[in-house]
Amino acid sequence: MSFNYLRKLIFGFMFFCCNSIFSQEVPPINIFSTEDYGAENQNWAISQDSNKLIYIANNKGLLEYNGANWQLYPTPNETIMRSVKCLDDKIYTGFYMDFGFWTKNEFGLLDYTSIVKENDIEMLEDEQIWEIFELDGWLLFKSLQRIYLYNLTTQSFKIIKATKNIIKLSRVENVIYFQELGKGVFLIENGVPKLVSDDEVLKQNKIVEIFLKNDKLFFITQKKGFFFLDGQKLKKWNTQIDESLAKNTIYSARQLKNGNLVLGTISNGFIKLDKNGEINYQMTQGLGLSNNTVLSIFEDIDENIWLGLDNGINVINLSSPFRRFVNKTSYWGTIYASIVHKDYLYIGTNQGLFYKEKTSEDDFKFIDNTQGQVWNIQEIDGALFCSHDSGTFVIENKKAKFIEGTQGTWGVKKIDEKTLIQGSYDGLYVLTNDGTSWKLKNKLQGFSNSSKYFIVKENHKIFVNHEYKGVFKLEIDKEFQNVTKISKDNSVAKGIHSSLIEYNNNIFYACKRGVYRYIDEKDYFELDTIYSKLIPKDKFLSAKLLLDTSSNKLWSFTKDDIRYYAPGKLSLKPNLEIIPIKGDIYKGASGYENIMFLEDKKYLIGTSDGYVILDLNSITEPKNFNTTINSVFYNKLDGIQNKVSLLKKRLFQKDENNLGFVYSISNYNKTSSIKYQYKLDGLHEKWSKLSKNNSFLFENLPSGEYIFKVRGSIDNKLSDNIAEYAFKISKPWYLSNVFIFIYALVFIILFFTIHYASKVYYRKQRKNLLEKTQRDLELKELESSQKIIKLNNDKLRSDIESKNRELATSTMSIIKKNEFLNSIKTELISKGKEGIEKVVKIIDQNLNNTDDWKLFQEAFNNADKNFLKKIKSKHSELTPNDLRLCAYLRLNLSSKEIAPLLNISPRSVEVKRYRLRKKMNLPHNTNLTNYILEV
Repeated sequence: MSFNYLRKLIFGFMFFCCNSIFSQEVPPINIFSTEDYGAENQNWAISQDSNKLIYIANNKGLLEYNGANWQLYPTPNETIMRSVKCLDDKIYTGFYMDFGFWTKNEFGLLDYTSIVKENDIEMLEDEQIWEIFELDGWLLFKSLQRIYLYNLTTQSFKIIKATKNIIKLSRVENVIYFQELGKGVFLIENGVPKLVSDDEVLKQNKIVEIFLKNDKLFFITQKKGFFFLDGQKLKKWNTQIDESLAKNTIYSARQLKNGNLVLGTISNGFIKLDKNGEINYQMTQGLGLSNNTVLSIFEDIDENIWLGLDNGINVINLSSPFRRFVNKTSYWGTIYASIVHKDYLYIGTNQGLFYKEKTSEDDFKFIDNTQGQVWNIQEIDGALFCSHDSGTFVIENKKAKFIEGTQGTWGVKKIDEKTLIQGSYDGLYVLTNDGTSWKLKNKLQGFSNSSKYFIVKENHKIFVNHEYKGVFKLEIDKEFQNVTKISKDNSVAKGIHSSLIEYNNNIFYACKRGVYRYIDEKDYFELDTIYSKLIPKDKFLSAKLLLDTSSNKLWSFTKDDIRYYAPGKLSLKPNLEIIPIKGDIYKGASGYENIMFLEDKKYLIGTSDGYVILDLNSITEPKNFNTTINSVFYNKLDGIQNKVSLLKKRLFQKDENNLGFVYSISNYNKTSSIKYQYKLDGLHEKWSKLSKNNSFLFENLPSGEYIFKVRGSIDNKLSDNIAEYAFKISKPWYLSNVFIFIYALVFIILFFTIHYASKVYYRKQRKNLLEKTQRDLELKELESSQKIIKLNNDKLRSDIESKNRELATSTMSIIKKNEFLNSIKTELISKGKEGIEKVVKIIDQNLNNTDDWKLFQEAFNNADKNFLKKIKSKHSELTPNDLRLCAYLRLNLSSKEIAPLLNISPRSVEVKRYRLRKKMNLPHNTNLTNYILEV
């Protein structure tokens, strides 16, 4: 036995029997538990339709997965479903005592049709359909006792019967092969079995898979390994796992599109072999699978490997550029730093420092005395420095040598060949090399802030970033003993998870607001719009920037992707590359992200439970994909959900205006970021924001016509199509066309009624207003007339008073005149009769002159109009002298004052008064003067 063959045997044995002590890099795995897909544990067969939907035969029935949601269709006779095959628009399944096909109805749900019942096929007792294949328009349904050949065009049947159990049915290119235990391997030709080989190996050992390699027919057996036909002779194909197969059983197998092989075992998980039979890797429950028993294997359109397990379903993304290093033998904690040094890979975690050979698949080993938090690992001039919570270590020959006096170290920077600056929890320290080892020299006095990020400039200046205080600029003396000047940069704001880095001879400060570049001439930081694309605000995770010195790439991490700037090939402008990936794939401690170059565009990314290997050579653009509306439902207020036909436009009633849509993209890559956005034409003009939700419910939609549109995004690439669903929500009965006509008619009648009523109202109002105005005008005129009358009355009163005064004056003048004349008369009489008579006669004439009376009467009438007429009308028997006396009494003159006017004595006046009373027939108790005044 050759050494190489022995090595393969040993390696294979170790792989199977001792895999628990090893760790390895494995592709991403999507894990679906029974709780996820809502069915039972075992999954017997897997297939995929033209729309990329996955169908799985489960103990409970047929499972459908669209990339977002699982749907279970129970087996019609409530038995275990054993096989499934997608062909065109039908999904063919086989189970206990029946087989048939499923088709989508108008609601997007599957309906089952039994081929057995439609064709009155008599199946054997307890017969089950284990495999289904298609060839040249025929479907082959295999049970342990028969192969049913069903013509898809004519629906005719042929049956191949076996005397022994039919173990395996395989399609190899355009030939159908099957194994009948105890007889050998046959092919089907013209609907009839034809023996291919009856070698004892093929007769007595169960075949798991048959495939073609180098134009030779190969067979995978459950326990004996691999064989191939060379002409008519069966030969053994030696592989690494032959020895272990004697103790382990292969239950399922499949040849991939690229010629590689995948094997599913009963108790050792999943094994991938290359074309030559060499093991690529093995995945077990300890390395990520949810179960070690693989019942079925399927390669989908996108080269993902689906595993139907004894408990659950797993999807392995073989083509992913990411590989995860899974460690189940020891607990590392979160990885904070990593480096390759002298062909050894070192990782620093919160548990300490670990190492292993770079190319070895051995587990990592712990470096003694480094237990605790490792913050950084750096190589400076061939020496490896470990910055630790306890201080600084120098790593030599896999051993850690502690630098005495150091404590709480973030990292170190080179000043010259013998001097380093160390950033610590409480400031900056100087390390020197005395030719044999590194030692602590002194602390830079005058600055005691934590110095996680710092940059040393040639002119004895040091920039230090503190997440909670900002950026400090320090000036150091030439001896590196003291900080001579401290100034705080106010051009940038402090920020959590911020960082400070030197790249391409520029100093960059990064925070949530963006990336700032230091302008030496202006002595402040200025926002750099180009480099700020490394830290988009809407996807902010951390502002830590990481430099890959091997390729001069500047890296950053966001919620949805990893980004880096690489130097431009033909210009000074750097090229931005974005690698979409779910954040939980590389999730670590925020602000402590780390990435390290390994080899040939491969990078190591530290995470919270191991690390991820990123291969830039394997990154490809997402393939073309479509978004599909899976179901539409509506419900009335507080009612149940009702499915809606997807094939035609639906008219919904007014109370059916709560509509939900479920949509998906058939993508099964664990690292892909899948999001959706929608809009509802008729309600929205703009697309919604991208969201991970694959359903949306519109509530209380108003009546009208709508088109629901949805599109998906995989890793920031939009789907090729926009899925649409048109529908209409009817108006309520009170808004129907008839009622609208009635409303319009009522409105018109009401309008004219209101118009007429308004006209009448306003006409009446105008009339009332005119009448009111007229009344107001008349009232004003009356008030004016009254004012005029009052003025006239006032004037008349004034005139009367004036006349009265004139009358009184006139009366008094007459009285005085008469008194004067009487006095003259008396005087003349008393002096003698000579010439007296003549004078007396003249005086008598003056005393009896009626002119005075006429003058008085005129003045009296002006002062008291109609008095004499009134008194005359009342007492017609009054003489002119009586009227004269009445006038004098009206003036309220006394008898003495009246006597001269009548040219009589006062006694005679009294007599006249008496007589006047008699003529007026006044009562005895009535005062004459008062009576006359009251007339």
